[in-house]
Amino acid sequence: MRKHVTLTLIGAAAVSALLLTGCSGGGGGADTGKPNLPQGDEVSTKVDPSLKKLLPEDIRKKGSIDIAVDIPFPPLSAYDKDNREIGFDPELGRLLGQKLGVDVVLSKQAFDSVIPSMQAKKHDIIMSGMNDTPEREQTITYVDYTHGGFAILVKPGNPKKITGQSALCGKTVSVQKSTIQGELLRATKCSGAPVTVMELPTDLDALTALRAGKSDAYSADAVVADYVAATTDDGKAYEIVRDPENPAGFNPVYSGIGVLKSNTQLVDAIQKALQALIDDGSYQKVLERNHMEAYGVKSAEINQGGKTQ
Repeated sequence: MRKHVTLTLIGAAAVSALLLTGCSGGGGGADTGKPNLPQGDEVSTKVDPSLKKLLPEDIRKKGSIDIAVDIPFPPLSAYDKDNREIGFDPELGRLLGQKLGVDVVLSKQAFDSVIPSMQAKKHDIIMSGMNDTPEREQTITYVDYTHGGFAILVKPGNPKKITGQSALCGKTVSVQKSTIQGELLRATKCSGAPVTVMELPTDLDALTALRAGKSDAYSADAVVADYVAATTDDGKAYEIVRDPENPAGFNPVYSGIGVLKSNTQLVDAIQKALQALIDDGSYQKVLERNHMEAYGVKSAEINQGGKTQ
């Protein structure tokens, strides 16, 4: 299959440029006046009228689903040269809309505000690589769509000799604010000094801290860390520290599409639409396009945040 070549843009300068050009919200259906459907070689599917009937009346009436996405966060999300949202989340989001027979509006939203924003009814669902945790399940119902852990990036040559999670004790690790990595790192059992967690506003800030020597390591979802390590400066900017017992990352967890817990009708529609995409093969193709095959799920399940394997 033809791979997604337009995501090779994670160098610091390129990402900074994308952050600037992406402020308007990109190529969402509401901005262009045209349905936000797959284009070019993007994966496409067919509408299922029976699934559209499952949607809440307010969404069927307005004819669209508003999806909150934290962009850029390759390979989950990014902008291409035409300021179009690409990556796993935007592409799968368009497929969900296509399967449900409604338009899709992709709205750029900072990760630490996606849940409050949805509670304020600014968005219908969240597709932002959000880990499904018991704490978040108090507010959000998750339709889980990936399974993986976190990974650690270090400078070339691994000067601090970091070999795994326990080796981070006494070290400073930069992470994006409000991500599960901070919680997991703070919970690391250390015989001496604990892990110092440096929480920064964006994932790019956390990466920059490592590159500038302000942190000893960087941590993010394994799928993101893998991509960063492989594409930044032709793979020469960072080394990835892997967990030999968990190829999909340390402390593997589920991530999912977030829907307000009270919106049970929308949860049901999204779950059945995702299952339909799994069944027709389009979900797998989106994984492959974005080099995420190792993190896919076999079926669309709800709230698996209590599971680790």
